[in-house]
Amino acid sequence: MSNQFDYFVILAEMRTGSNFLEATVNSYPGLTCWGEAYNPAFVGKANSDKMCGVSKAQREQNPNTLLEAMKSNTEGLAGFRFFHNHDPRMFNHFMDDPKCAKIILTRNPLESYVSKKIADQTGQWRLGDLKDARTAKVTFEKREFETMLDAIKTFQVELQRRLQVSGQTGFYINYEDIKDIEVVNGLARFLGVDVEQHTTSQQTKVQNPSQLKDKVNNFAQMVTELSDVDHFNLASTPNFEPRRGPAVPSYVAAAHAPLLYLPVRSGPEATVRDWMCALDSVEQSDLTIGFSQKTLRQWKRRAKEHRSFTVISHPVARLHRAFCTHIVSTGEESFGEIRDVLRTTYKVDVPADGVTDGYSKDQHKAAFLAFIDFVKGNLNAQTSVRVDPSWASQSEIIKGFSEFSMPDMIVREETLERDLTCLARAVGIDPILPLNPIEDDKPFSLAAIYDEDIEQAVKQAYQRDYMMFGFRAFR
Repeated sequence: MSNQFDYFVILAEMRTGSNFLEATVNSYPGLTCWGEAYNPAFVGKANSDKMCGVSKAQREQNPNTLLEAMKSNTEGLAGFRFFHNHDPRMFNHFMDDPKCAKIILTRNPLESYVSKKIADQTGQWRLGDLKDARTAKVTFEKREFETMLDAIKTFQVELQRRLQVSGQTGFYINYEDIKDIEVVNGLARFLGVDVEQHTTSQQTKVQNPSQLKDKVNNFAQMVTELSDVDHFNLASTPNFEPRRGPAVPSYVAAAHAPLLYLPVRSGPEATVRDWMCALDSVEQSDLTIGFSQKTLRQWKRRAKEHRSFTVISHPVARLHRAFCTHIVSTGEESFGEIRDVLRTTYKVDVPADGVTDGYSKDQHKAAFLAFIDFVKGNLNAQTSVRVDPSWASQSEIIKGFSEFSMPDMIVREETLERDLTCLARAVGIDPILPLNPIEDDKPFSLAAIYDEDIEQAVKQAYQRDYMMFGFRAFR
């Protein structure tokens, strides 16, 4: 045998043919599959709480103990079957181990679902002889199927990613392939066995060989309901935007109140900071800024029953604010280099020197629409310009926050005063503090240029934010 691998795992799910594949694998000299070694309910097989001298309790304490015991009790290569709901510690262990051969067994999820429903009803999970076969018809339940499908898809995506990032590959085999001896001989060669078999194992028989329409009571209803299942992920919103970090240095803590503000750039930041100052009757300089992850942990330990929050804005209002602040203006907050690139390359026709005398409302609207078009491409990795936090997707920014500190509350700009009052009361403060008004954008307010063209253009650029946060049209 080849010494490329030290052990193997069959990654499968219930009713995918893993018993059949295990029996066939075990027919090869030098290969032993020990069953569901890491099923939380038993060890190896149903009603067993011990295998290879390792008890269920010992496995729970250290799952690697069982792996080493399986290896020691095998002449050749030891392996086991593993499903998505088995011990996650072991999943992490063998996925990071290139000396573990990965065999990935798949089956049509609908066939698996129906097969499991039949097994649940008949109590027969494995068939050794046709004379013992039990049959039943089952009822399809859409929500139950979708829950199962989601769990399988999530596991498969994680499995594929782990193989990709570690530079490993697996041996993929479908349920129908298990009966193909040439494919199974190829699997044996993958595991380092040169011996070929002429037939697959006869120990396990196909339990429910009839068509789905003969096994499902509400077959017609099932076909109709499955038309809503997005098999090809067509409804997903493509996301090529770079992942964002937690941006801890941007966080703002109140002077005395146990409140932490996680700013989304181009939101009502000045208004929120003014409110935090008024809450404790302090100046802006008394707010705590410039956190590191270490100092933020220290603050969280000191600030008992603290609350953190962020504020999201309607994408149209936020993007126009970013445009006026960083692109139209040539002031301190202007992005000079990006501004020049937008003017020369992306037809964002803002005044060259920032002087807006003679810069009309129509010119501003046209420049804003050109900027929206740029942002759409920028968020989809189609430009050479960085994706700045000032116009990055709010959903992506908040996802970045969650890498270190999830906000307790996501406040909306349009209900800012009400939501901040609720937040203050949550930490024992009852403020009657009118918020400072949010200043209109300059040189033109959004209201002066907003129309359906702008709404639709922004919606195309921020499809994910509209979907994630349920934004309606701005007006």
